[in-house]
Amino acid sequence: MGYKFRLSFMMFLQYAIWGAWAPVLSEYLINDLGFSGTQVGVIYSLLPLATILSPFLGGQIADRYFPTEKVIAFLQLSGGALLIYTSFVSDYSTMMWLIFLYSLLYAPTLALTNSIAFINLKDSEKEFGTIRVWGTIGWIAAGLLLASWRMLADSQHILALTGDTLMLAGVFSVIMGFQSFGLPHTPPKKEVKKPWAFLEAIKMLKDNNLAIFIGITFIVATELQFYYILTAPYLTSGRIGIKSTMVSGVMVIAQVAEIFVMAALLPYFLPKFGIKKTMIIGVLAWPLRYIIFVIGQPVWLVIASLSLHGFCYVFFFTAAFIYIDKVAPKDIRASAQSLIAIVTLGLGNFLGSLFAGWIQTVFTQGAVTNWKGVFVVPSVLTILCAVVFILFFKEKKKVHLD
Repeated sequence: MGYKFRLSFMMFLQYAIWGAWAPVLSEYLINDLGFSGTQVGVIYSLLPLATILSPFLGGQIADRYFPTEKVIAFLQLSGGALLIYTSFVSDYSTMMWLIFLYSLLYAPTLALTNSIAFINLKDSEKEFGTIRVWGTIGWIAAGLLLASWRMLADSQHILALTGDTLMLAGVFSVIMGFQSFGLPHTPPKKEVKKPWAFLEAIKMLKDNNLAIFIGITFIVATELQFYYILTAPYLTSGRIGIKSTMVSGVMVIAQVAEIFVMAALLPYFLPKFGIKKTMIIGVLAWPLRYIIFVIGQPVWLVIASLSLHGFCYVFFFTAAFIYIDKVAPKDIRASAQSLIAIVTLGLGNFLGSLFAGWIQTVFTQGAVTNWKGVFVVPSVLTILCAVVFILFFKEKKKVHLD
């Protein structure tokens, strides 16, 4: 099999694992196991927390000690076995610690899968989008497979599984663990003068331009949680009026748009216009979407604005990962990917989740939420990010650490 196929299948599995549990685990925990909302919130905060703690260790190991593909294989096989075991657990305390341990194993692979793809692609600006898009397809496929299994189990009760969402994620993880041994061989850079790759990655922030870039990326990542956490209740509120049974289908618009932008537009825009112009489009798409949410009418425009997620996520975050790979020294590329993962998937998602939840509470009286007020906040913050990015970010080819 060609290396592009193997990398694409890797991305498919990487995000199928996440997509198998993230959208529906809360429903299982609340309705089947009787967990409280606070307990569910804690469990969902564990992956972002782990993404703050563990990726640098994974990057250090891959950059200095073991081939990246074997590091991914070990993490996914261990994580898969742990998830399968966790699918049989019903006690909150036990599940919380198991999910946290699993998250510590999974979090480094988010950066390492990017890193191994970048290292082995001949032209990441043109090719990475067509590889990474399979991650989005994997996320959607996992959800469809789980839904199909549950529909079948409704008529064939013998097929019903307790904790099926965690079981499916665990099976995907084990498959990915074995598949990782067939990934392109990516050995560590052992002949280096500076042994601590993660420290060298942190030193990249001495470059003022990159520090500005990372800071803006962090702020935008916090605003991403307004979309992930609050869009569904916003769409089903009286302000928009979409039925709860239809909301998941409506929100698929965002993933479909993400696939199109990732596979078709990103490979065209990046080589032609460069990182800065591409990311300007991405950063401007954020306030545009939130301003439409603030206006709230007509409903068709609100629904259509979900398609902006393709530009918001791909032209900003995916492009950001590509930029970091371009400017990082070759011997710390995995650790550099870990740095941007910690900032966005870790700190950004963790603090953004808390911030979005707090803002929603501030603008809620009784059972009624002032959604206009809620989405004014990310609108203003993303506008400020866009202005700072346009005025102060200067695209560079390499960051010099000395």
